[in-house]
Amino acid sequence: MEKRWLYPPAMPARIERSLAEFTPLQRMILHRRGIETGLQASEYLQAARPLTSDPFLMRGMGSAVDRLERAIDSREKVVVYGDYDTDGVTASAVMLDFLENLGASVESYIPNRFDEGYGLNAGALARIQKSGVGLVLTVDLGIRSVEVIDSAAREGLDVIVTDHHRPGSELPPALAVINPKQPGDTYPFKDLSGVGLAYKLCQAIAARLSKPEPTSLLDLVAVGTVGDVVPLTGENRHLVAKGLEVLNRQERIGLRALARVARYAPGRLDATAIGFGLSPRLNAAGRMGSAEAALRLLVERDPNSAARLAEELDQANDERRRVTQDVVQRARSSIQERGVGEIIVVADPTFNEGVVGLAAARLAETYYRPALVARRGEATTRGSARSIPEFHITQALDQCAELIDRHGGHAAAAGFTVANDRWDELVGRLDHLAREAFAGREITPSLEIDANARLSEIDEPLLSFGARLEPCGHGNPAPVLAAHGVHILQRRVVGSDGGHLKLTLSDGVSFHDAIGFRLGGKHDQLPEIVDVAFKPEWNDYIGVRSIQLNVVDIRPASPSVPDRN
Repeated sequence: MEKRWLYPPAMPARIERSLAEFTPLQRMILHRRGIETGLQASEYLQAARPLTSDPFLMRGMGSAVDRLERAIDSREKVVVYGDYDTDGVTASAVMLDFLENLGASVESYIPNRFDEGYGLNAGALARIQKSGVGLVLTVDLGIRSVEVIDSAAREGLDVIVTDHHRPGSELPPALAVINPKQPGDTYPFKDLSGVGLAYKLCQAIAARLSKPEPTSLLDLVAVGTVGDVVPLTGENRHLVAKGLEVLNRQERIGLRALARVARYAPGRLDATAIGFGLSPRLNAAGRMGSAEAALRLLVERDPNSAARLAEELDQANDERRRVTQDVVQRARSSIQERGVGEIIVVADPTFNEGVVGLAAARLAETYYRPALVARRGEATTRGSARSIPEFHITQALDQCAELIDRHGGHAAAAGFTVANDRWDELVGRLDHLAREAFAGREITPSLEIDANARLSEIDEPLLSFGARLEPCGHGNPAPVLAAHGVHILQRRVVGSDGGHLKLTLSDGVSFHDAIGFRLGGKHDQLPEIVDVAFKPEWNDYIGVRSIQLNVVDIRPASPSVPDRN
């Protein structure tokens, strides 16, 4: 689907003067990020710690710390109950590492995606309590497990919930609920990940016990925060920036082994390496079976065992790719038969539940519509939804709550379980909500351009400046530049399936190699002269480093070139 290119507004003269220490292109990139003064630029480029990050500003934090402090002092067994994705397993590892170092008696529990599904499981809590445990600490889940927690509390089990997902209409009756999105919470930053909340809890306990801040855990915080695709702004950006420093020291044996199998050189790990290398391998464990291997890797202290676990996750990730591609292809075949409506819905009894979210994301990107992909069981259908900015999927599911057994998520992603006899009604209701949301609007994908650039401006100083913008990701994307009227000197498809487009581009003064991932289908469609939107980056190949343009979009050259701002 063709994208609309959105260019930035002209920069006011006062901002030009305030950012005069930067080049014109750098000024445009900073302005696109809302930066208007030299002081703001300095704080942003340093990923400075926010002025207010006191964990005790969070509602429920004091009660949680009081209860955990008693458990630590009495050596009462605590179970950390975490989700099976990257955010959940890193949050579990953070709490295990921190509490063990304080001398606590602590164990972990991660539900099996296929046997237990997402969230707190009543049977699991009953078994945990029967084993003599009196306190369960959730990480990255529990905010919508109202009935399960109510039942456990009536049986005498104390539950502390830490969860960053959007609460429902009723909070669980836990001993303490830590979630900055809950009503009445005064913590200023609302977008922490599950592992970010776990770290804030560790900060609070350390402060109460007059211990130093546990910054050695920030490598796990960085991996989980980037892996969960929360906005890399505000406190998240600071935590990830500091976490990358810890990660690149490679002191954690498990993450060192994981980086090795993902083929990342020591000291070269950034947010992109986490998002495309480390996190998918950690996620693969829970998607293809049990997430226990991922958690064991993160807390492993033996290099040989860590190496074996990392290889296991690497193999699981290869299988995950294969299964995901199979689900996507079958889903596309079904869509071609029925056509594309306001929402995309595909359910099949043979789909692997572990990859339906990935398939939904691919379909939402391809067709630019909310997508639900699910496995249809004998009595219930369980699946995942991925959405577009124009449609808040979790709010939509909230409006269908009486039809759904359980659900939860964010604006762009959600999971759900629904009885089969209510499936058609749910789909119909969501389609109606989407039609209402899209009425009178042009629902097409757009691409925000930071600035127009000449290929001669894509040089080492610009890439050095780009490195200072890191960590980049969701909410703080890497700069996208546009070059107009450039010539394609060479083109060829690459990749095992010919899915990628390799180019050499020139504007008559300079030329650069370029790669367009998943753009191989455009090889025969493009004329000699094109407009190209790209992210400049370094390419390291057999020990040689060169500048490469990572093509985001490419199209025939337009007759008019937008003014350079």
